[in-house]
Amino acid sequence: MDSILGFKLSHIISEGPNSELDKTENCQPAIMATSILILRILEEEFGFMTTSRVDATLGHSLGEFSALVAGGYLDFSDALKLVRRRAEIMSECTRAAIKRSGDEYGMIALVCEPDHMSELLSTIYEFIGLGPSSLKDDSSQWYKAFQQVMVANINSRNQIVLSGNIAKIRALLIQLRQFGGHDPRAVRLRCESPFHSPIMIPAANYMKCALEHMNINFPARMPCISNVSGLPFNSKEELRFLLSQQCVDTVKWWDSIRYLDQTHAVTRWIGIGPGKVGRNLVGKEVGKVMVKGGGVWSISDPSEIANVLSALDKTESDPPHDRNG
Repeated sequence: MDSILGFKLSHIISEGPNSELDKTENCQPAIMATSILILRILEEEFGFMTTSRVDATLGHSLGEFSALVAGGYLDFSDALKLVRRRAEIMSECTRAAIKRSGDEYGMIALVCEPDHMSELLSTIYEFIGLGPSSLKDDSSQWYKAFQQVMVANINSRNQIVLSGNIAKIRALLIQLRQFGGHDPRAVRLRCESPFHSPIMIPAANYMKCALEHMNINFPARMPCISNVSGLPFNSKEELRFLLSQQCVDTVKWWDSIRYLDQTHAVTRWIGIGPGKVGRNLVGKEVGKVMVKGGGVWSISDPSEIANVLSALDKTESDPPHDRNG
């Protein structure tokens, strides 16, 4: 890792300070490297055969890079350098936006009743001046409308995340409550950058150029589900486009989970990497944590590997299905 990046990221991870590790340009490659380290321990020390035991990979936002490495699409060293440079540009984009406007940027999660989500999304698109059907029609209108607020993530049937200018997001929330008939619970995320918004267009442009000159294996070991489409990548060209577009587009996590759950009947899910947010989102959606033959697990530390593999083995010995994600 350190030799790939040209500096001692491992020292920052182990020794800190947290203020340095929390910087986007350090945090993102650290998360990706840790995720792949856990996967390699799984494979090399526990004999886990990824190619034969995993049917598909997917990862939320930054996690998409780890999913592409795990699936054999990208080389680890290429992906790590890509993530580091992408993160540096994203940090630069945030600083430039703050300098231009003097405003605060970030992300706010909205939680509502599942039955109200579709209407809430439609109302948000209406208030910010553009519906989803118009996104392909006029790129200048798209940029203008979403410059301040963007639907960054559709995480589950009852949770979305807005990204952009914090004052504008709060103004939107007031409109939703006063005129839209919605009162979602709003939670400010521990994030000072407006990820997945047009503020990050320079990062998307970098990705397009970098991926054109990067080796991509296709087809690879297994399908990998795109954040942007919610479907498997279908070609090298599509992978390059969608992975670049991910910088400025909505992460359709809910669509991705539903695709594997409903279309391919995946019943066993293993999340690898720091934190358990992905595992919790999946578990809430597929509802198979306690279902016979199914389960949703998370490995955020190598010490958890043995217990997860034991639980996985038990479900495989008595399955209604035998597909893993």
